[in-house]
Amino acid sequence: MNKLIRFLPLILVIALGVVLYRGLSLNPQEMPSALVGNSMPTFNLSTLNNADKRVTQADLLGDIVLINVWATWCPTCKYEHPYLVDVAKNPKVKLYGLNYKDDRVAGQQWLVDYEDPYIFSIFDEEGTLGLDLGVYGAPETFVIDHHGVIRKRFAGAIDTRVWRSEFEPLIEQLIVEKQQGK
Repeated sequence: MNKLIRFLPLILVIALGVVLYRGLSLNPQEMPSALVGNSMPTFNLSTLNNADKRVTQADLLGDIVLINVWATWCPTCKYEHPYLVDVAKNPKVKLYGLNYKDDRVAGQQWLVDYEDPYIFSIFDEEGTLGLDLGVYGAPETFVIDHHGVIRKRFAGAIDTRVWRSEFEPLIEQLIVEKQQGK
């Protein structure tokens, strides 16, 4: 029994090493979302540019939609923003913003300074919609199909490589599904 106790720290160190080694192979951008395959959560929030204009999940139905979670306090959002300006020119998708836990005036100024790629940005000052979506932080982007079903959640910045590998194949698939009436 005494010999086993002497080896207990070694066994614990080896077990911890195995767990940490396994963690190195995980992709932090592949954070699972329980909402993939489910409808967009219900919400009733104002837009960033108009505190009196209310929008709901119904305003996002009928098209292939990208919802990009962004904030002025997010340095990675500034990096990805030029790519989103290009994405907004793509006629295959509708790009909406979700201004997450931010200041309204700062968010409005951001879109003036860096160009507004969004059809509109939902203003989520308290983070309630972000919480319902399971947002960990900004930036994150959700792909919503024409039925209002969440088909993908991507954590991290979108750039050309990410767009081509992560988004284009799914968008093409969704276009085919929409054309087939699925």
